[in-house]
This record gives sequence, C-alpha cells and structure tokens, in this order.
Amino acid sequence: MSVNNEYTLSEIAEYTGSKVIGDSKFIVDNLNTIEKASSTSLTFLANSKYLKHLKTSKAEAVLVHKSFNISDKKNYLLCEDPYLAYAKVSTLFKNDSFEISNRRIHPSAIISDESSIGNNVSIEANVVIGPNCIIGDNVIIKSNCSLVQDVEIGNNSVIHNGTVLGSDGFGYAPSKNGYVKIEQLGKLIIGNNVEIGACCSVDRGALSNTEIHDGVKLDNQIQIAHNVVIGKNSAIAASCAIAGSSIIGKNFQMGGLSGVLGHLKVCDDVTVGAHTLITKDIKEPGNYIGIMPAQDNTNWAKSSIFIKKRGK
Repeated sequence: MSVNNEYTLSEIAEYTGSKVIGDSKFIVDNLNTIEKASSTSLTFLANSKYLKHLKTSKAEAVLVHKSFNISDKKNYLLCEDPYLAYAKVSTLFKNDSFEISNRRIHPSAIISDESSIGNNVSIEANVVIGPNCIIGDNVIIKSNCSLVQDVEIGNNSVIHNGTVLGSDGFGYAPSKNGYVKIEQLGKLIIGNNVEIGACCSVDRGALSNTEIHDGVKLDNQIQIAHNVVIGKNSAIAASCAIAGSSIIGKNFQMGGLSGVLGHLKVCDDVTVGAHTLITKDIKEPGNYIGIMPAQDNTNWAKSSIFIKKRGK
C-alpha cells in the first residue's frame, strides 16, 4: 500500500475485496461525496437517491454494488457492500500524524493514584480520572472528559470530548422530609472496541454494575442510566436515553431522540426508529417505531382524534 495517501484502484480493490472495472492503475488521492468529488477522488454509491448525481460528478472512480449497471466510462469498483467498503477505505485517508504524536498523557490531566493506565494510551487536556479506574491498552480519552470513579475501559476504546463516565445515578428514596440520596456503589464497565461520542453521560451502577459491552458505538449527547446493560455491537444515535436497570441485547440499533424506559428487557437484534419510546419489554427481534410524522395543526387534530378512538 502507498504511504502518501495516493492509491491505485488495484490497491483499493485488494484492500476492500472489490473488482475493478476500468483502469486498475488509476490513482486516487482523496475520498469525497459524489457531489463534491474531484477528478482524483474516490467516491461511493450506497444510496440510490444519489444516483442522479453520478452523471455530473467529477469523480472518475466509484465504489458500487456488484449488481450496478455500468453505462459510462468511469472506473468502478464492484463490491458486496459499498458503504462498508467506504468505511474501510476511510482509514487509508485518515491523517494519523497528530494522534500518533499525542499518544501521551497531557500535563493538565488529573489522574488518581488509585487508578491504573494501560499501554499506548492517549489522555488529552483537562481530563480528570478519579479513584478506582482501570484503563486498558490503546485507549484514547479526548479532552475535557471526566471518569468520576469506579470506571473500567477495555482495550482499543475511544471516549470523545466532554463525556462524563461513572457519574452518580439518579437514585433517591422519598421521605416526609424530602428525598434521601441512595449512594451508588457499583461500577461502570466498558468493553473493548467501544466508541463513546462527545458530551455523553454514563452512570455507574447503584449496587450491580452498568455495562457497555464490546463493540458498542454511542453517538453524541446520550444518557445511559445506572445499572443499564447494553449488549455487544449495539449502535445508538444522538440524543437518546436509556433509563435505569434496562437490559439491552446484542446488535441493538436505536435512531436519534429515542428512549427506553427503566427496568425493561430488549432481546437481541432489535432496531428502534427515530423518536420512538420503548415502554415495555421487546421479546422478538425486528424493527420497532412509534414516530408520528409532522403535520399542520388541523391535520394533527384530526389524527389525534383517530388515535384516541382506535385506543378505546
């Protein structure tokens, strides 16, 4: 492989398991969208709604599905999954020079003597790591993050800017004199190859642990409450919330602005659409959605009457 971010299509094909139709020696030096590509860009077509832009695109090299009907003289790379191939290729064009040079602990970081840090770890500016935390190998913790206490992070995981891990869960017992705080005695355990976006909050457990299993990907501004368990290879989009003690299975996918109420169980292989609230256990794999499309006031009033009648 080239080391200068220039690659022949034959190199790209070998890296992605694709087949070149056209000039296998054609060189690309950047990755871009169909609309903004230059003549030396590699682009991809994974969604049919962008097909209309292909004729006017300056791109001369395109990743497409193997069933794509070629009708022009561009160079194509035929593959099983263009979006997955794009994801793989994106690593070839990433500039790692800054990240590699900063695989260190920034002098402004504060780390408890009661915590341990693995090998090849990057801890950026203004990170605070409290007591009883264990950070695995090859972990990146970006600036302004807080690991409050009792947090374990597995190998090869990334925590993005401003995220708070191991904070107190929302636990109070009501009394005649107000609320009595329930101390949070559990841990937050994060697995390997997890990526947590910016400004997320993940609480440690009250008695048992909060668990984020291997391969989980969290978008920005997500709240995970105490004692939640999220199964392997789940992906949750921005501004979602999962309430306390809910158990989420493997391969869970959750659209933005959605929620799961507390003390629920969701089985493996469930997809939840955007703006959906899960209010009861899900026992069967599948797609679940509860969104109401936006309407003007008059039509919404009519729809709400219909929904009320159907609910009786």
